[in-house]
Amino acid sequence: MKLVCFLILSAALSSIATAQPLVKEGKTVKISEHVFVIPDELAPMVPNVGIVVGTKATLIVDPGMGVRSGEIVLREAAKLSRNTELYIVNTHFHPEHTTGEAGFPASAKIVRAKTQQQDIEEMGMQWVQNFASRSPAIGEVLRGFESFRKPAELFDTEKTIDLGGVSVRLLRLGPGHTRGDTVFFVEQDRVLFSGDLVMSQLYPAFATPQSRVASWLASLDALDALRAQRLVPAHGALADNSAIGRYRDYLTALRARIAELKRAGKSAAEAAETVRAEFPPKYPDWGQPLRVVAAANAIYAELP
Repeated sequence: MKLVCFLILSAALSSIATAQPLVKEGKTVKISEHVFVIPDELAPMVPNVGIVVGTKATLIVDPGMGVRSGEIVLREAAKLSRNTELYIVNTHFHPEHTTGEAGFPASAKIVRAKTQQQDIEEMGMQWVQNFASRSPAIGEVLRGFESFRKPAELFDTEKTIDLGGVSVRLLRLGPGHTRGDTVFFVEQDRVLFSGDLVMSQLYPAFATPQSRVASWLASLDALDALRAQRLVPAHGALADNSAIGRYRDYLTALRARIAELKRAGKSAAEAAETVRAEFPPKYPDWGQPLRVVAAANAIYAELP
């Protein structure tokens, strides 16, 4: 029996190591009048891709990793609309959300928040190289990606794009998951693309040196105020507005516990080890519980 279990586990790990993180073709679903999603199907390093279709333009949210993912997304969008005017936006700068831009024609307009562009300029290619080194499969997907495209337009904190019959608000929030966290609210459909700021049954990731719990919590308040009916996270199952409250409750409780431990004289390492033991049992259905450690260290450093 032990040998059988070992062989099953080995096969699963081998599959994970060799599977290429590409957006799935032919999987697009319609979730509202103007919004379509290519679900990630819980595949590692694959985002939920958004396609918002108006009468005159189409907007793509997070076109996946590498040129082949971008080409897949482009083909899926072509099934939904004949619009030649295309926009590409990203929830943040990480490679699985951005590098699919390489599969789009030069005429596609990339619109980014200034802080997200700053993340790309300072850390973008470093993260591409980091991802590519994780496995031969990922390296193959990112092969040939040598630079990010220049955006057609940059904005400070907010911009609205009229696609014809439907408008999308671009809101730069954060720093939370990253410094340039950006969300997209399809106003007429009440659909929110929340990026990594709110996900379903996944621990929030404090992924960059700029990640802050105070601004993350403020971002959650801003998202809650939108009163979205459908929520499309960066990864994981689609949700509703209640997912925002679950993230708020978790981060509020984690910050309070870290503050208590710090006041008691515990070191950052000791505090992180304590919450690593305490919090996963409270959220047994959330994935990637080790993210508690990075969150604890970031919160510890941020607290007085």
